[in-house]
Amino acid sequence: MKLWQPTNQQIEKTSLSEFATRHGFDMYDYQALWQWSVDQPSEFWSAVWSFCNVIGKPGERALVSGEQMLEAQWFPDATLNYAENCLRMHGDDDALIFWGENKVKRKLSHDELQSAVSQCQQALRSLGVTKGDRVAAILPNTLEAIVAMLATSSIGAIWCSASPDFGVDGVLDRFSQIEPKVLFCVDGYYYGGKWIDCESKNRAISDQLPSLNKSVTVSYHGNNDDDWAKLLTAHEAKQPEFAALPFDHPLFIMFSSGTTGKPKCIMHGAGGTLLQHLKEHRLHSNIQAKDRLFYFTTCGWMMWNWLASGLANQATLILYDGNPFAGKRTLLFDLAEQERVTHFGTSAKFIEACNKFKLRPKQSHDLSALQALFSTGSPLAPESFRYVYQHIKSDLHLASISGGTDIISCFALGNPNQAVWLGELQCLGLGMAVNAYDSKGNPTSGKGDLVCTKPFPSMPIGFWNDDGDKYHDAYFNVFDNIWCHGDFVELTSHAGQTHSGMIIHGRSDAVLNPGGVRIGTAEIYRQVEKAPEILESIVIGQRWKNDVRVVLFVKLQPSFTLNQELENKIKQLIRDKATPRHVPAKILAVDDIPRTKSGKIVELAVRDTVHGQAVANLNSLANPEALTYFKDRKELKS
Repeated sequence: MKLWQPTNQQIEKTSLSEFATRHGFDMYDYQALWQWSVDQPSEFWSAVWSFCNVIGKPGERALVSGEQMLEAQWFPDATLNYAENCLRMHGDDDALIFWGENKVKRKLSHDELQSAVSQCQQALRSLGVTKGDRVAAILPNTLEAIVAMLATSSIGAIWCSASPDFGVDGVLDRFSQIEPKVLFCVDGYYYGGKWIDCESKNRAISDQLPSLNKSVTVSYHGNNDDDWAKLLTAHEAKQPEFAALPFDHPLFIMFSSGTTGKPKCIMHGAGGTLLQHLKEHRLHSNIQAKDRLFYFTTCGWMMWNWLASGLANQATLILYDGNPFAGKRTLLFDLAEQERVTHFGTSAKFIEACNKFKLRPKQSHDLSALQALFSTGSPLAPESFRYVYQHIKSDLHLASISGGTDIISCFALGNPNQAVWLGELQCLGLGMAVNAYDSKGNPTSGKGDLVCTKPFPSMPIGFWNDDGDKYHDAYFNVFDNIWCHGDFVELTSHAGQTHSGMIIHGRSDAVLNPGGVRIGTAEIYRQVEKAPEILESIVIGQRWKNDVRVVLFVKLQPSFTLNQELENKIKQLIRDKATPRHVPAKILAVDDIPRTKSGKIVELAVRDTVHGQAVANLNSLANPEALTYFKDRKELKS
């Protein structure tokens, strides 16, 4: 079902159309452009460099050893600086706007951002930070987080961050591995109107990081007498200096969720990150100079890094920290209206919750500036697609996107030149040779493992303190010389349409296998979430009598109970809309569902708990206490 189609006039104005026609392609034939981008990667990525006006020297070669994914080298002769590309704007226009729930509002102009980065850059050097050193942060999504990250990258140091809602052990599991020289931490933050003090936690973390030269406390309210202010004002405000660095110089260390063990420290290079984000912002999202980009994220999720790169595309960044449903539950739409947000990013769970709460922004808010809405974190259910067009805005580019921390970017994205189809990600990313493989390693027209068969610039440059074995095992131990991402997907096409999209059916390691039939968990969620009585759900496969049976856990809306009538309704809904094999053998109510710090539900942790196995790393969970609702359930003994 087609939900939205851009007009010819809209298509003619997109950056994607400009890029396509510049290189001899029909702006209406995305598939031909995509095919060129994966068949001629050197030409394509060089074209992205030129089109997006990357500041730096590309060198003579774009790709060396492109036949071997682990040996491929992108732009080996290039020099650039990520921060320099993000700080290309000057003047009094807003660069950053921050809302801390409805308690704090602050902003920086482009000139103020330049000055703050320069002062922080000088301060870091005075603290002994040099190229290759690590700078860590436990900060909310504030102005200071962006400033400190840009200052770090400007001198060639490596940035890594976590959200202040992480516990002491969760932070130490990450930062102790990389031995940072400087730690930035916030004095506290608001969540749901309540002030959360972080001072004692900060001290506990700093005391256990012997590598630190300095721990710097940042005031959430922007006070002028905190460590941060004193550190910066000790140095002259001027234009930042930028180290000319190789394309693959480490920029960020990202951390895996850690749900199966200690978090992996994934290193991403400056050039690959910058090129991918510019491509995704400019071509797939149609973000242009002076647009206003918002993404609801924390500094512990890769979408914060993705958001920050919007500066390189000359967009104003709208930053938010706190509960998205603080106050009257409309705070993010208040922000979108008041700050004239043009591109609004969030999670699939947020959109689902808005629907459950019966929010109607189309009626209550002026969203005339809004051009695009992005969703990621988990598959966006068909009901949520409908909700966006019915109750947020009808003329809107809705882009469900998917990639991951592993690639700090996306495999499947939006396309401003194509229709939006119910339940589908619009297109495969340009330059990403994505396919779906069956268990024998052959392309399949049905459901299969998401793979990428050719190298791309934002592949990790390695894992911290790894000789390459962990890196290989993480992505290349399923198919030889082919990236296997771990998503269970289906590629789509529509007759008469130049269209190739994707449906995500869940994580490969969480796929259900009753009677030997592979079922993606998202296939069940899509049906369950239609029931108004259910707030959210989680499904697992339980080992049972030499087979696997499907077990569904539901968290109900207040005032509802799981009785036989509701259970029958859920089963009938799944049977009618999916297949009899999708129908759970058991449906059980729980008070809460465990999730990671970035909001993703953790099916594997629940499955291990049901089977009486220890969960590897509870510190990775935002609410580990929720696992008690799944432990030793008598209903699962028969």
